[in-house]
Amino acid sequence: KASGAMAAAFEREWLGRGYGALSGFVVTSDGNAVQNAFIEVTEARHPLPDARSASAAERMLEVVSGLSADDLVVALISGGASSLLALPAPGLTLEDKQAVNRALLASGAPIDEMNCVRKHLSAIKGGRLAAAAAPARVVSLVLSDIPGDNPALVGSGPTIPDATSVDDARRIIARYRLDLPERVLAALSPAPAPADSAFSNNEIHLVGAAQMSLDAAAAEAARRGLEPHILSDAFAGEARDLGQVHAALARQILARNQPFTAPCLLLSGGETTVTLRGKGGKGGRNSEFLLAFARHVAGVAGVVALAADTDGIDGSEQNAGAVADGTSLARMREAGVDPVACLDGNDSYSAFAAVGDLLVTGPTGTNVNDFRAILIDR
Repeated sequence: KASGAMAAAFEREWLGRGYGALSGFVVTSDGNAVQNAFIEVTEARHPLPDARSASAAERMLEVVSGLSADDLVVALISGGASSLLALPAPGLTLEDKQAVNRALLASGAPIDEMNCVRKHLSAIKGGRLAAAAAPARVVSLVLSDIPGDNPALVGSGPTIPDATSVDDARRIIARYRLDLPERVLAALSPAPAPADSAFSNNEIHLVGAAQMSLDAAAAEAARRGLEPHILSDAFAGEARDLGQVHAALARQILARNQPFTAPCLLLSGGETTVTLRGKGGKGGRNSEFLLAFARHVAGVAGVVALAADTDGIDGSEQNAGAVADGTSLARMREAGVDPVACLDGNDSYSAFAAVGDLLVTGPTGTNVNDFRAILIDR
């Protein structure tokens, strides 16, 4: 999702340093394309791949074919590539890939397990793109949206070799009881191993991550006279459960000045999950986090929370996230919405839309995953 902005920055730096001509092809999500002089940028769909995703993957494999050891390939990798660069393994169709993605998104599986399955059903991920570029040197510049910042997991690692196995993918499918056709299970195939000679001259550099966004927010909070506390850049698990935990922490600070003293700002990142329980609900993990948070601070004064996806799109709708406080639930009920029913039905978007508390930024051109800020001030 960040590759358009990354391409613009790379081209500007490359040309500004007088390194000469270059060519390139980049795929990003709708709304994130950037016009460049030499690097072509196209768009595809997220979170479910479409025909443009498959065409982009085929084109990218063509771009890196027939290279020599004297060639340099720079790969600009960011979260979202699992959908934007989707080329099914032999024997599968794009519809099969879409079905797998839907099942994974609804399962509640964390991103590392989702990407494990995706890699073993792909003709381009799990290091296969870099293998196709061999013997060229491949330098991967990675903007991480993964808790823990393992570059092999970002966008399912198209240029980075995979250490997981087909058996790992099968265990994940069984653990989450994914109802996949037999042809999908039969198409699971090993990705190139890290020891493969195709990767011997390659480099990987982490150029951005969630921690950087939290550090920047903490610096801004301090500039404004607030005491910031970064809880973690790698929270995972069910969004509603994490919302309840953050609410309990906020209440403890208000009531007892433990473990921090108010006023303060709590900051956290990572990637939570949502296990779909209802049908027809709208929203994403950040608004679901906030609705659970609002439920557990209902009637409490002195707490305001924001949760958003740094790419500007939280789940199924066009909002980045939302804001909530101790009055949210009461205002939702006054607007004719049952917030508890919305939470049970994974319909957090409707709850926050009813009271005008959605946060809408549009596509941001970056992606370091979830960002949460909770202001506690009596």
